[in-house]
Amino acid sequence: MSDENTENAAEELGMLPLDAWHRAQGARMVPFAGYEMPIQYEGIKAEHDWTRESAGLFDVSHMGQLTVSGPDGDMASAGGALEALLPGAISSLTEGRMRYSLLLNEDGGILDDLMVTNAGPHFGLVVNGACKWDDIAHLREHLPDAITLTHYDEQALLALQGPKAGEVLAELVPQSAELTFMTAAYADWEGVPLWISRAGYTGEDGFEISVPAEFASKLANALIADERVKPVGLGARDSLRLEAGLPLYGHDMTEDIDPVSADLTFALTKKRREAGGWMGHEKVAQVLADGPAQKRVGLALEGRLPAREGAEIYSDDRRVGTVTSGGFSPTLGHPIAMGYVDMAQTEEETQLEIEVRGKRLPARVTSMPFVPHRYYRGN
Repeated sequence: MSDENTENAAEELGMLPLDAWHRAQGARMVPFAGYEMPIQYEGIKAEHDWTRESAGLFDVSHMGQLTVSGPDGDMASAGGALEALLPGAISSLTEGRMRYSLLLNEDGGILDDLMVTNAGPHFGLVVNGACKWDDIAHLREHLPDAITLTHYDEQALLALQGPKAGEVLAELVPQSAELTFMTAAYADWEGVPLWISRAGYTGEDGFEISVPAEFASKLANALIADERVKPVGLGARDSLRLEAGLPLYGHDMTEDIDPVSADLTFALTKKRREAGGWMGHEKVAQVLADGPAQKRVGLALEGRLPAREGAEIYSDDRRVGTVTSGGFSPTLGHPIAMGYVDMAQTEEETQLEIEVRGKRLPARVTSMPFVPHRYYRGN
């Protein structure tokens, strides 16, 4: 690539509201999902371990923050419109409740995975940064004209994750202590309006905090002023979500993969799975009836050499699948991976081999999550 093309590519990257803040913290920045984002500060393993032991602060402002509302705040019409596109039960969500769901195409392929919250008087959606513009276009095309879709690009999104996240945030924003896993609420911090949810992608307890971009650095500074909090980059974010067995869109899920094959059948609410009425239902129902050809599984490898995305999986000399995410697990001390294998090889403890650098490495199918989740569900 010429210098001119390199400069043009750099100019096309978006800038996070906390870009200068990350650089001041010593972050190494890399292109990701159309933005320059911090991949690490002091080191991926150190940041990974800190999040497992204390509280890590992540910047996920690249993700799309959307609302879907009906005329005059009519939640029933907004919920019904979303249920025509999503396979989960949306209308029945009570205020402050969240649900993981999927945006599907007409063939039942996954366009994105997302979080939906009843944030009365509208539904809030958080979608992946790499495909948010495609998601917005898809929603605008298929939502009825009477439904309003709003994209909040002036909001930053911070995530505080780890076993000490709850106590840290409660001291700063007391209202957050009332939240449990998969709930959300509006809050006030020194006159700044916040929208806080308690979910996460690390398997640890944690929060997502939507804050006006102009106050993002003030909030980030207030959080890292607590000795229990350190900034954490994309590198540890990926190793943490892998240990938690959480699929990443564009890798473990694509529009060529259906929810059944992706082992995300739980996102298809049972009543709606049977009744249909959502985009892609007919094709997904057929896979449910017939069974998928392949399925996403967890894989534990021996030794220390990790298998990366694209590595081929073998049973004896027959290729039976492909790795979609993989890396070394700092918590477990050995490599782990997720991948798609033929249904005959999906049983736990099935012995397989993964080809890495021309060598076949022993691997076995294992349950996920690799590291147990520690979400806060209340007392």
